[in-house]
Amino acid sequence: MRFGLGVPTGTEGMMYPVPYADPDDAVRIAIEAERLGFDSVWGNDHVTTQAYVRAEFPDPPRFYDPFLYLSYVAAQTTTLKVATAITVMTFRHPVVLAKMAATLDQLSHGRLLLGVGIGAYREETEAMYPDRKMHRGRYAKEFLESLDVLLTERRASYTGEYISFTDVESYPKPVQAPLPVLSGGNAPGSKERAAKYATGWIPACLTPDEVAAGVAEIRDSAAAAGRELPATFDVAPQLSVSVGRTREEAWARFEKSQLYAHMRSLSESTLKGRQDSWFERNLIGTPDDIAEQIDKYEQAGVTTLSALLFAANDVPETIDMMAEFAETVIAPRQS
Repeated sequence: MRFGLGVPTGTEGMMYPVPYADPDDAVRIAIEAERLGFDSVWGNDHVTTQAYVRAEFPDPPRFYDPFLYLSYVAAQTTTLKVATAITVMTFRHPVVLAKMAATLDQLSHGRLLLGVGIGAYREETEAMYPDRKMHRGRYAKEFLESLDVLLTERRASYTGEYISFTDVESYPKPVQAPLPVLSGGNAPGSKERAAKYATGWIPACLTPDEVAAGVAEIRDSAAAAGRELPATFDVAPQLSVSVGRTREEAWARFEKSQLYAHMRSLSESTLKGRQDSWFERNLIGTPDDIAEQIDKYEQAGVTTLSALLFAANDVPETIDMMAEFAETVIAPRQS
């Protein structure tokens, strides 16, 4: 089992309060993650403030570009993988994203994990393309097909409903061949894209049983499409973490956090129907409780706990909780 940390590229106002992390703090969290034994850091991707965040906070959140942030983090670390959870596909043309991803993989000497998805907030895509009607699922299919062409072929061309380009020579290619590309999201479309195009899947806040069912669905879809999933297929759910001396203490930490408020805000979208079983779909409890839950995820096929988010409301508290998790959960599994 590998452990990844969610870093504050686009978390102010959602998973964390405003303000939360200035640039120095955001980088410090990643450096601490490597020191504490986390395998990777995962940055999310936002371009404008969501309406509900504007209504909750008087000041705007700071959203950092994940690729610039991860490039800087890669230069400050040695083994830490740098990852996106997720890159929103409508935000960048695939020709541009292929160049950015290959450059970051080259600069980090093969440490990039590229998570992609359609994004949780349609309003951001509509802010960028107010006059363009777009079916995000069909666009995502074209995006992944065209990205693969750009990352693997010398002279890349593609023609689709939304994406077209001709004779693009995009070099250098990534160090990793293939570049790890993970499909993010819980929806059927995300699993379909994982089955057909990706090297992994990034769901969010699913129970172990739900993860196992999703993996089985992906394998069936891949087989139906004539594709054999790689043995290294990465099942990498995003979860929340709250560690306490007792379950009651862990729950109290979780309930008072901005992270809890954010997850409740998704009750009619990403997390619809999943509000009554927080303990089963996150890591909340004593170290022993969490170790038992991780065992269940591992048995369900999980290989990476990606973008773990801690129930803390400031950076010092976050780092303290990261250290507690590393000492009581990560270290015993590595001994």
